Amino acid sequence: MSNYIHTPKTINYKDIVQCNFGLSSSQHKKIEVANQNCKLVKEFLARDLTRKDLGREVGSENYIEQSKYYFLRTKALQDHSYIPEITPETALPIKPSSFVKMNLKKGDLIISKDGNIGEIVILDRDYPNIILSGALYKLSINKDKYYLLALMKHAFFREQLDFIVPKGATIRHAKTLFLDCKIPMPNHNIDDTIRFVEVLTQAIINKETLIKERHQKILTLIENELSANQGDSEFVYTLPTFNEVQTVGRLDTGLYSQKLKKEIFIIKNYKFGSSAIDELGFSLNRGQNLQESNIGKSIYSDAYHKGFYNLILPTNFSDYGTINKVGYLGNKNKLKRLNKGEIIFGAEATFRSIVICENTENYVTNIHGITLYQNDLTLSIFIKCFMDYLTNKGVIDCIKVGGNGGSLAQKYWEIIPFPNFSETKQQEIAKFYHNPIDYPIEKFTLKNFLTLDDGYNKQAGIYELDKTAKQIQLLLDKAVANIINDKKVESIFKY
Repeated sequence: MSNYIHTPKTINYKDIVQCNFGLSSSQHKKIEVANQNCKLVKEFLARDLTRKDLGREVGSENYIEQSKYYFLRTKALQDHSYIPEITPETALPIKPSSFVKMNLKKGDLIISKDGNIGEIVILDRDYPNIILSGALYKLSINKDKYYLLALMKHAFFREQLDFIVPKGATIRHAKTLFLDCKIPMPNHNIDDTIRFVEVLTQAIINKETLIKERHQKILTLIENELSANQGDSEFVYTLPTFNEVQTVGRLDTGLYSQKLKKEIFIIKNYKFGSSAIDELGFSLNRGQNLQESNIGKSIYSDAYHKGFYNLILPTNFSDYGTINKVGYLGNKNKLKRLNKGEIIFGAEATFRSIVICENTENYVTNIHGITLYQNDLTLSIFIKCFMDYLTNKGVIDCIKVGGNGGSLAQKYWEIIPFPNFSETKQQEIAKFYHNPIDYPIEKFTLKNFLTLDDGYNKQAGIYELDKTAKQIQLLLDKAVANIINDKKVESIFKY
């Protein structure tokens, strides 16, 4: 239900005339907020938008397998992230002849006008070799950039844009209508309030950027350890034999590919050996079957209610081992709960995973997730990180079965070897994912927050960065809601 768009219970003749004599209720809806002190988005621009600020459509005929130039799709802009999601699905390699330099710099705001209209991100670094999709605009903002970003990430902006963009088309086009959306400005403690919103937004961006860097560091550490400790054997690819095909029992598979066999060889040729998942002490199980025929009727909610389960779905996992969204499930039965140290792996289509790093109550996942459990938290985190490495290398794509993104059945886990990294190396890798340290919340002030937060970030793992980013987001949501409702914002850092 919308919080800011309201349909009047009654209308008069003047209202009907203003709507060109339309009687549809949707034509008479209005945006109603307490704070009338608003600027339009276009008033934040350093200059008017031009055609050069809009991306280009390069055409599918210019997509190639490898290139130093990339085409950024609107899918790179997601509501759960302040920075772009750069993946093989969102950044497509293109022919150099189709590339147009857009001079994309760290700190540029990018907004989508089509499809996922109004979605906005800030660039976390320079992207000299990327061209934007024709659905994306680059905004030139000189003042209050992070304040504007925070307000445009809020539901108030999305509801406005959804309200003014015509409905009914398969793909909706906002053109430049987003420039006419209202951005509420604070009426109380103006400078401190804007500063408070901006430092909170900057802190979230800093953490999201570091999460990506920590993830890449994990992949690099694993690759370097494997490469530096290879045995004397050399890889030689051979075509599959009849017996091998008969044993596997499948032809529609990448199990015989040179790519898979080489990656498996590198792991098994690790000079300290490798182990199967069961040899490492892990038990594999499916998550809870949530069908009504199995557990009875359930209530699903986006908000927590007393007694509800926290529902952790693999479809909401990020590539970095964080959870983009937690849902809640009300059910009277005792469901299969998740344990500290348990790995949840999205075995169908997503192939992403997380580790439960703290003691939790009432956490459940669904049957689409495979859970792996043993008592050593460091080992669990290492196995999760190594599965990320295998996914990044395309190993899972070679093993998976079926269409619609495929699935990784439990029986195929025996194919995957895990290198016997030393405890020291496992701890080094695991620390980049989970490094529990105290967050000095009681010391934060508006002046020192970013400095102290940066000091914390230098030691924190992905898990801690994500956890504190979500805490800061709650503060930011509250502050923005107060501005919209014309209430005073207290610049304090209490969750």
